[in-house]
Amino acid sequence: MVDPLTVRVEALGELLGLSRTRISPDELAESSELLARVGERRRLSLDHTVVAMAGATGSGKSTLFNALTGLELSATGVRRPTTSRPVACAWQPERAAGLLDRLGVAPQDRYARYGLRDMSAPVPAETGAERELEARPQGRPERQEHVLPCLPGQSGAPDGASHCSVGDGAEAGRDLGDVKEQSLDGLVLIDLPDHDSAATGHREQVDRLLRLVDVVVWVLDPEKYADAALHERYLRPLAGHADVTVLVLNQVDRLPGDTADLVLDDLRRLLDEDGLAVGEHGEAGAVVLAASALTGQGVPDLRAVLAQIVSERAAAGRRLAADMDRMASGLQPLYVGEGGAGLTDPAREEFVDRLADAVGAAGAGQSAEKEWSSAAWDACGTPWSRLLGERAGSAGCSRFVRKMTGSLGRRTNGPRWAEVRPPAQLAKEQSGPSGLRPTASRPVIDEAVRGLSADAARGLPVPWARAVRDAARRGGEGLPAALDAAAVRARPRTPERPGWWSVAAAVQWLLMALALAGVVCLSAVGSGSLDMSWWPPLVTVAVGGVGGPLVSGTCRIAARGPARRYGQAAERRLRDAAADCGRARVLEPVAAELMRYREVREQYAVVAGSAPASARLLPAGRPSDRRTGGVPAPAGNRGDRLSHSSE
Repeated sequence: MVDPLTVRVEALGELLGLSRTRISPDELAESSELLARVGERRRLSLDHTVVAMAGATGSGKSTLFNALTGLELSATGVRRPTTSRPVACAWQPERAAGLLDRLGVAPQDRYARYGLRDMSAPVPAETGAERELEARPQGRPERQEHVLPCLPGQSGAPDGASHCSVGDGAEAGRDLGDVKEQSLDGLVLIDLPDHDSAATGHREQVDRLLRLVDVVVWVLDPEKYADAALHERYLRPLAGHADVTVLVLNQVDRLPGDTADLVLDDLRRLLDEDGLAVGEHGEAGAVVLAASALTGQGVPDLRAVLAQIVSERAAAGRRLAADMDRMASGLQPLYVGEGGAGLTDPAREEFVDRLADAVGAAGAGQSAEKEWSSAAWDACGTPWSRLLGERAGSAGCSRFVRKMTGSLGRRTNGPRWAEVRPPAQLAKEQSGPSGLRPTASRPVIDEAVRGLSADAARGLPVPWARAVRDAARRGGEGLPAALDAAAVRARPRTPERPGWWSVAAAVQWLLMALALAGVVCLSAVGSGSLDMSWWPPLVTVAVGGVGGPLVSGTCRIAARGPARRYGQAAERRLRDAAADCGRARVLEPVAAELMRYREVREQYAVVAGSAPASARLLPAGRPSDRRTGGVPAPAGNRGDRLSHSSE
């Protein structure tokens, strides 16, 4: 079975790797330090539990430390501060040296204790492992570290006191089974300097070591248990570490009657205000005890609590998990936004529509439709109207009909229609950069990019919203030039000349010839040179003269459908070209940022413990019902959206 903490740590590593280019190093410094701290702690002995005894000046933590060890290891006295550097005592110290090196405990402040192997005789001389860990300060008498129980009435323990060796039941009458049940093998007990010491270096040592130990035993006294510095600086920020926190109200021997119970109730009230859960009736949470290191009251209870913590071998994992929870809570504003994140389908469509407006796709489609209609009118019109149109110049529809029909109405293989321009217009276009005339509207493009980035960044945390806007801005910088080039490439090619245009043109010439023949005959009849009735020539003239415009009108009506389709195709090509540019330069970078955010958001959920350990990323192309980070497919079939007037 996969360890949940291992999954969270791996997810944190991936989260930091994905976030380093999007979030400032200062905001990720604590997370990076925690990742290193977790790896370092897990590489060291997990069979040992590091317990720190912390407290204010005069709280009696050093005296309580000595009571737990059964030896006078930490200096006590009325001088303040008394403890100037951490003192450590390790039970079964094998493999504990690395932990003490990590804590920075000086070699002369390290002591070793071993379990009671033989209750009837002292243990032989110290072993090599003990010599490696233990260093006795100069001037102190050499002690036998394997100490027999100091029960009341025995030498070395005053009456009523519980200064007994570790492993003892600390009470007269307990048998060896009780002693074994309270074994502290694997405990590394640290006596810290005062957290409110006047010496700055002492406070810095406390703050550093409190981040590294597995369990913290806060030793309080009746005078300073409600100190604001303790609650605001330590207990309140570490409220999530209740499972690895023990609070001991020391010096209860100074409180008369039931005052100790009243003080304990007030302490529990303050802890509740701090958000630190107190474990009662078998519930999880912080342990609150009353003790007196001087009289031994409550010391066996504290030893039993420590023995249970050490025997479980789970305090290190709980501490690291609590650190992960606290870190995840601090990172929440950087990874959790409001609502869904992604691009909505309406936002993408609006962006493409704005780009199409910027390049004039609708206008180009309408122009192409009108050009096609005019070309059909000219190709199928009467010959004399065509002659008049050619004399009118090269502007308007005449250039289009000449391109498609040639000067004699024949199909040609000349240049594309888009390249046939008046000389003045061509010179103006070629005067711009790269010979292309900018046609895309810059204000419309800028507004489209801003609107898209605003919609995509809506609901994202600040760093990721900034990353999305930056990606859209970078893509939008070169978008106008790209749209100009795409618009030139998407200009409509000359359509194939319909066959019915040639038939209509032939009919027009035939009708014109018929009309001319009728005029000649009618003139000959009128002059008397032709002997025939006048009405046949008159009918011929009427048929030729009226038939031409009638054929032209019929062809114009018949050209409406093809002209509309031609205009729609021209608009579609230009719209697709604009969409391709917008997709490549803006939509895809924005979608990549959104996918990156989705990935880090899922990794953050694993780090925070709010997602199952098996949670993995969704496929990049997985669709979403509302908001996604995907890129829309090319607008291939949009003929139903394109309609132009054929008038």
